[in-house]
Amino acid sequence: MLRRLYDWTMSLASGPRAPVALGAVSFAESSFFPIPPDILLIPMVIARRARAFSYALLCTVTSVLGGALGYAIGALLFVQLARPILGFYGYLDKFEAFSANFNEYGAWIVFIAGITPFPYKVITIASGATDLNLLVFMVASVLARGLRFFAVAGLLYLFGPPIRHFIEQRLGLVFTVFVVGLVGGFIAIRYL
Repeated sequence: MLRRLYDWTMSLASGPRAPVALGAVSFAESSFFPIPPDILLIPMVIARRARAFSYALLCTVTSVLGGALGYAIGALLFVQLARPILGFYGYLDKFEAFSANFNEYGAWIVFIAGITPFPYKVITIASGATDLNLLVFMVASVLARGLRFFAVAGLLYLFGPPIRHFIEQRLGLVFTVFVVGLVGGFIAIRYL
C-alpha cells in the first residue's frame, strides 16, 4: 500500500499541475492552512531535480504573498474583534506591552519563525495585529522563507539521487519516521 501511495505521490509531483498545487499550499500555509509546503516541495524536487530552484522560488514568492494576507488578517480582524474583547476584560494594556516587545524584536521573530517549523501563520497574523512595520515584516519574510525553501531545494538538488534511492529502498521506515516526526511536531507545538 505504501509503495502505491509513494508512486502516486511521485507521479503527482512530476505532473503538470504540481506547481499550481505547490503555490496554493505555500500561499495558504502562511496565513491559515496547517500543512507546510515542504510536503509537496520535497517530492517535487526529488521527481524533477532540474526544477529545484524554480520550485523554491515559487514557494518563496507565494509564501510571502500568503504572509501578507496573514498580516492583513491580523491588522484588520484583530482591531475589529479582539481589541474590544481585550478592553472589556481589562487586558488592553497588557496587549499594548506585548505589542511593544513584539515590535522591538519583530524582524528577528519573523525571520526565525520563517525558517523553522514553527507555524509561520501565527507570526504573520501577530505581526499585523501588533502593527509591526510592514516593510520590516516583508523583508524578514523574503529572507527567511527564501533561505528555508532554497536550502531544502539545494540539499535535495545536491543529494537527490541517493535520497530517492534511500527512500525507495526503505519506504516503510521513512514513512514511519515521517509520521512520528509530524505527530511529534504537532504535539511539541501544542504543549511548548
